[in-house]
Amino acid sequence: MELTPLQRRRWLNFRSNKRAWWSLLIFSVLFVLTLFAELLANDKPLVITTPQANFYPLFTEYTELDFGGDFEARVDYRDPYIIELIEEQEGQVFWPLIRFSYDTINFDLDQPAPSPPTAVNWLGTDDQGRDVVARLIYGFRISVLFALVLTLASSVIGIVAGAMQGYYGGRLDLLMQRFIEIWSGLPVLFLLIILASLVEPNFWWLLGIMLLFSWMNLVDVVRAEFLRARNLEYVRAARALGQPNRVIMFRHVLPNAMVATLTFMPFIFNGSLVTLTALDFLGFGLPPGSPSLGELVAQGKENLHAPWLGISAFLSLSVMLTLLIFIGEGVRDAFDPRKSI
Repeated sequence: MELTPLQRRRWLNFRSNKRAWWSLLIFSVLFVLTLFAELLANDKPLVITTPQANFYPLFTEYTELDFGGDFEARVDYRDPYIIELIEEQEGQVFWPLIRFSYDTINFDLDQPAPSPPTAVNWLGTDDQGRDVVARLIYGFRISVLFALVLTLASSVIGIVAGAMQGYYGGRLDLLMQRFIEIWSGLPVLFLLIILASLVEPNFWWLLGIMLLFSWMNLVDVVRAEFLRARNLEYVRAARALGQPNRVIMFRHVLPNAMVATLTFMPFIFNGSLVTLTALDFLGFGLPPGSPSLGELVAQGKENLHAPWLGISAFLSLSVMLTLLIFIGEGVRDAFDPRKSI
């Protein structure tokens, strides 16, 4: 698809911002790598080859009988007995780069958990003996996916609500403004604490609860753009031609309102990440045992004698949030008509 001159100018403005451009590249590489976290960090081999057959433990569950064992039990590929069975068949085992998943407990530690960094556990283990690098990889993925889904869903709801308020105005605008004022005054954290005591939180439950309050971030911006544009000449011309309101709103007015909306979205994305991390830190986020950056921060606070936990969590969050802020600044400058290459 060919870019319009305006879109091309915005793209070139963003590319000219070296800090934002390199931040986007680095963040994209990190995100794409973590999307394939199972191929990077796993306690199951990628492939097991034997003269008789090939095995793919990541996609198929095997039993000990498949490798010549005695029991029809799920295979623990870290068990030396299983490795001996494979080697007796002249087989080869191809492991991921990190031989731990986010919930794998290393029972071969030389020191009590949390153990310091070693050649096996590059950033050490947490207080349950789980590999910190593996938990960072999986935690990065779930945090970014949560923030991405929450940002997109809340943006859609906020844009629709702001568009209706700004375009129709009058009593609808007044009633929705009063509702938003009341709804935004509710104590979100207290509600989460109360609900967490009633049901066990999970990814989708937590996403739904946060979506109830996060959609208001863009309402004021979109409402102001629609209030400004609804009486302009091109909107009056569309009405005179008999265009229905929904077509005028989303085909003619919304593209102009999206300029301000897109500049805010990276910062909403950043805020969603911080919110999830804070909830996990307080213990009201993802279920216990889930890979979480906030849970790693809490472990660093509780285990001050193991500084690698706090340092790992701090550096990962700092890098991720800094990259997102730089990307947001680049998007904001790219859509600013006062900026030029």
